[in-house]
Amino acid sequence: MLSKSQISFVNALQQKKHRKEHGLFIAEGVKSITEFLSSDYTVSSIYCTADHLERFSKITQKVKIHEVTDAEIKKLSALTTPQSAIALVEIPEKTGFAPESFKGKFTLVLDGIQDPGNLGTIIRTADWFGLEHIVCSVDTVDAFNPKVVQATMGSLSRIRVTYTDLLPFLKSTKLPIYGALLDGKNIYEANFKEEGFVVLGNEGKGISEQIIAQVTESVTIPKFGKAESLNVAIATSIFCSEIKRNSFGLNR
Repeated sequence: MLSKSQISFVNALQQKKHRKEHGLFIAEGVKSITEFLSSDYTVSSIYCTADHLERFSKITQKVKIHEVTDAEIKKLSALTTPQSAIALVEIPEKTGFAPESFKGKFTLVLDGIQDPGNLGTIIRTADWFGLEHIVCSVDTVDAFNPKVVQATMGSLSRIRVTYTDLLPFLKSTKLPIYGALLDGKNIYEANFKEEGFVVLGNEGKGISEQIIAQVTESVTIPKFGKAESLNVAIATSIFCSEIKRNSFGLNR
């Protein structure tokens, strides 16, 4: 049986300040937890119902596994429909990155993304298309927010997400910087090269003016219908798809 203090501790990790203080974040669901157990992340503890005890025990002998009831899971979870397993995972230590680490590949750059679901979907999309790294502005939603982690469906275990001041970062690179902008070149006519950064902006405001000034090529997804706007996560998928199409020499 879980104590009130254990429940309070897990619940506190819903907030960024407590995640930062304790260096832990929450992952919910058997699939997501299994992905983290098979990655470079360190799973600190697992809370699961009896029907999952054997599964997790076979995967790892190093992690403390707590058997809990469905009622206790509901107290630990922030989801409307709780999963039957919750894990506490260590937040990786921040490490620097060398400019040369971005050469020969494409990297997503996110400027002020606020919606957890959008960021989670973007991380999952990056994983699908084989990208390795996402660089975020400091005001982008926390990648270890439980809603973000849930939306990644385990992909966070394979994608490196870094937060930095984008202006000096982009100023320091000599790689092409593609910006998702309304007045850009038609994405279906753009010639993405073998490397570079793809910048996508805030859901309502788009890319900030100071970051636009660093863009070397503006690219737009043309509108054929009557929708007012395109969701940033969907736009990311289209950009990733076009980048890969170009890499296979299929550009027109």
